[in-house]
Amino acid sequence: MQNRASWIRWSLAGLALTAAASASATELREEAIAAQRTQAELQARIDGADEAVRDKLQALRQAREESRRLSRYNAELAPLVERQAATLAERREALDTLSRTREALPGLMRGMVDRLRTWVEGDMPFLRDERLARVDSLETLLADPGLDTAEKLERVLAAWRAELDYGRGLDAWRGELPGDTPREVDFLRLGRVGWYYLTPDGRRGGVWQAATGDWRPLGEDALGEVRKGLRIVREQRAPELLDLPVSRAVENAS
Repeated sequence: MQNRASWIRWSLAGLALTAAASASATELREEAIAAQRTQAELQARIDGADEAVRDKLQALRQAREESRRLSRYNAELAPLVERQAATLAERREALDTLSRTREALPGLMRGMVDRLRTWVEGDMPFLRDERLARVDSLETLLADPGLDTAEKLERVLAAWRAELDYGRGLDAWRGELPGDTPREVDFLRLGRVGWYYLTPDGRRGGVWQAATGDWRPLGEDALGEVRKGLRIVREQRAPELLDLPVSRAVENAS
C-alpha cells in the first residue's frame, strides 16, 4: 500500500511537472510569437522609415538638379535681360528726345522757312517769283492748325530739296526778260553757276552777273554756246561741254 501510494504521489508529481512544463512551453511560444510580431512591426517601421528617407533623398536630388538647371537658365538669360534693359533705356531716351523734338519742331520749321526765303532773295533771280511763291505757301502752311506737324515738315523739306536740285541740274524755259522794254526770251540755267538768255532770233543774249546784279551782253561765240546748251537741255542734241562765262565764281555757287 505504501508503495502504491508513493507511486501515485510520484505520478501526480510527474503530471504536475508535465503540466508545468507544458504551460511553460506555451508561454515560451507565446513570448516567441510576440517577440516575432514585435520584430516584424519594428522591421516594418524601419522599412517605412527607409522608404521615407529614400523618398526625401530622391526629392533632395531632384531639388538640386532643378536648382542647377535654374542656375544654368539664369546664366543664359542674364545677357538677354541686359540687352533688353539696354534696349528699353535707348527707347526711353529716344522717346524723351522725340518729345523734346516735337516741342521744338514748330520753331525749327519756322527757322528753315526764314532761311529759305533769305537764300532765295540772295540767290540769282532765276524763276524768282515761282520760288518766292513757294516760300509764301510754306508760311501759310505753318499757320494752318488743320495740318499735322509731319505733313508740314514734309512740305518744308520738299521745298528745300527743290532749291538744292537747282544747283545740280540744267534747265531751259521761255520767259520775260525785265527791263525798260520787257521782252520774251529763252533762258538757260546751268546749276547755280551760269544763267543766260537768248532772244528768239538767236542774235542777242546775255549772262547774269551775280556780282553786279545785271546782265552782260554775250559775244558771237558765247551766243553759239548758249544755242547749243538750249538744244542739249531740250534733248535736241547729245550732251557736250559748253564754253561759257560763269555768272558767279564756282566757290560761291553752292
